[in-house]
Amino acid sequence: MVQMVDEDGAVDPWRRRARRGRRQMPLWQELPLLLIVAFCLAVLIRTFLLQAFFIPSGSMENTLLVGDRVLVNKVVYDVRDPVRGEVVVFRGTDRWVAQEAPAPPTNFAGQVSRTLGDLVGVSRPGEKDFIKRVIGVPGDKIWCCDDGRVVVNGVPLDEQAYVSEDSPLELPPNPKECRSRQFTEVVVPPGQIFVMGDHRLVSQDARCQGPVPIENVIGRAFMIVWPSQRWTTLPVPETFADVPRADAAAASGPVPVDPDPVGGVVLIVPVVATLTVLAGSGRLRRTGGRRLLP
Repeated sequence: MVQMVDEDGAVDPWRRRARRGRRQMPLWQELPLLLIVAFCLAVLIRTFLLQAFFIPSGSMENTLLVGDRVLVNKVVYDVRDPVRGEVVVFRGTDRWVAQEAPAPPTNFAGQVSRTLGDLVGVSRPGEKDFIKRVIGVPGDKIWCCDDGRVVVNGVPLDEQAYVSEDSPLELPPNPKECRSRQFTEVVVPPGQIFVMGDHRLVSQDARCQGPVPIENVIGRAFMIVWPSQRWTTLPVPETFADVPRADAAAASGPVPVDPDPVGGVVLIVPVVATLTVLAGSGRLRRTGGRRLLP
């Protein structure tokens, strides 16, 4: 090791004091601080970047099962609009029937647990939060059916890749119910999207509850993170590859750009943030490998 010495060979006292000043904080003092920093990071990430959502119903089976937890990218639609085929989480309008929400806990421990879960984004969704697949964007003309298939801008969709159980074809269309597969042509208004569930037989969606304003979209669900055996991404299917652009006169703003396959590479943010905190604390340096003497 090289040391700074003065002219008479003594160790520089300023260096000695600097080394004493960098003395590491004891773990019992540092651990609570790290936990607080980690919690604050989780809240910031949940608020601005990512949020985990619990799937409470079967309207998206078999893509999403009851009890799954998905990660939602909350920043992707700050730079572009939703694209056909993406799975999105949104707040329903007044027309959308509220989901059955579980009764809130009455004891103190349950209330604290629910509050913490809301902060870090692992609790159940609100009764007006929904998750569906984007079928149409502003200006699109959508109807059903052509040989039993949904038609978007004149192109019948092959939805076998994600639709598990469709609604019955023989029932007449009813704008107040989503029981029938059939519905009359809808022109998606400017600034809105037309969404449907993958489990059409039970899904209550835009067929009977109307399109959703893009400003109500919370973000794009791009990955199943729990349970661990169901880890997978939620890419855009090839179903919509041949659907032409909507009429430019009916669409609002530019046509959305091609989406990235898995909803944005933002998972690296919490990892980098955590490593930064640990590195700043000195724990990574103290637990590193052996260092060679000079």
